[in-house]
Amino acid sequence: MTGSSVLSVLCIYVVLTFGSFITVIKSLETQTQSHEHYSYDRVINLPGQPLTPSVSQFSGYITVNKDHGRALFYWFFEAQSHPSKKPLLLWLNGGPGCSSIGYGAAVELGPLKVNKNGGLNFNPHSWNKEANLLFVESPVGVGFSYTNTSSDLDILDDQFVAEDTYNFLVNWLQRYSQWSSHDFYISGESYAGHYVPQLAELIHNRNKDISENPFINLKGFIVGNPETDDSYDYRGILEYAWSHSVIPDEVYDTAKNVCNFENNNWSKECNAAMEIVFDKYKEIDIYNIYAPICLINTTSSVVGSDSHVSSFKRPIRIPAGYDPCYTPYVQEYFNRTDVKKAFHANTSIDYKVCSDHVFNLYNYTISSILPIYTELIKSGLKIWIYSGDADGRVPVIGSRYCIEALGLPLKSPWRSWFHNQQVGGRIVEYEGLTMVTVRGAGHLVPLNKPSEALSLIHSFLSGQPLPKDR
Repeated sequence: MTGSSVLSVLCIYVVLTFGSFITVIKSLETQTQSHEHYSYDRVINLPGQPLTPSVSQFSGYITVNKDHGRALFYWFFEAQSHPSKKPLLLWLNGGPGCSSIGYGAAVELGPLKVNKNGGLNFNPHSWNKEANLLFVESPVGVGFSYTNTSSDLDILDDQFVAEDTYNFLVNWLQRYSQWSSHDFYISGESYAGHYVPQLAELIHNRNKDISENPFINLKGFIVGNPETDDSYDYRGILEYAWSHSVIPDEVYDTAKNVCNFENNNWSKECNAAMEIVFDKYKEIDIYNIYAPICLINTTSSVVGSDSHVSSFKRPIRIPAGYDPCYTPYVQEYFNRTDVKKAFHANTSIDYKVCSDHVFNLYNYTISSILPIYTELIKSGLKIWIYSGDADGRVPVIGSRYCIEALGLPLKSPWRSWFHNQQVGGRIVEYEGLTMVTVRGAGHLVPLNKPSEALSLIHSFLSGQPLPKDR
């Protein structure tokens, strides 16, 4: 070997060795930063939290756009047992403008639920029995999430939300890299019927080019009482109100004759007819028609219904549930300074469960999610839709119309499923999609029927069928 050849080999060796050294250093730096964030974001104990059982939880901010100073707030719970072996499940609430922490985590399916005494109760039916559970407040302007660029709030729409949530996931999984290889599922309810499939679509498409994008191990999604297609959803609202004796025959007949729900620009006659329908619903809880309404002098369970007078394309906000008075409990708790500090939240933010500002500024640019279902069903993702059958806002009738419109081959016919020796609801399986109803539940299924909801998510994640008999 010549002297120049030896010199070349030595140079290559030095470069490779130095390159490996730099790679190791960067890896150690990333691990150190991740460990620092992991330690800082850990929630030791929230005010009013019961001492037992122990809850492994984390919360904080993930930047989704550095230039605009935009960050989303999250609350994460490790699974109660064998977290290293269980999937990662993201939960999103809708609105738009309602908090996944104020509703999903603190009222519905998280392990710690806010009570009326200003403390927390342990939830024996939390979904972190089945998965590592991640809640994120999205879009910016919701809950503790924020932007330093006020003009961001003027351009909020489904695409904006999907992109921000995707960036959140990428950055969160970099911070918590131990979860990046786990099976990942998305869940949510109401207007998250838009958020969840669109996020799944974005992840699916970005996963096609892992040279440019980090791989997210998406396996499927499940949505509850989801807004899916405006025309079918509003047809369902009208027919459900009539079939459940909320409105008289003449109101139903008039609305049926003057409304063409396939047209996003409703006529004056249709607006007037549907205003009467929603006025009748103000007497009860549209989100759970057999539950009592809130009688204290505060936010009622039908707040926002008058917004439909001018534009019925805009969905009603989502305050609802078995205890329709819980909204002030949650807001009072998360506005406490000691809670914000323990929670690693911006203490200057006035916490609201639902943001009127976000709701009023949101741009409703997509009227149907059905084309996305068609695309994702072909991809082989596991897809479930569930529906509490006492919900008047996104009723089971409308969801059935949406699914029928997909024209999927039947895999397993409509049947009852059982829970604690009683009918829990009904289930029908199509090729690529499963629909489940939850008997007696309203818009917030995990709140109204927590035990049934836990059985539901167990079946979805484990692949074990819902019981066919008592």
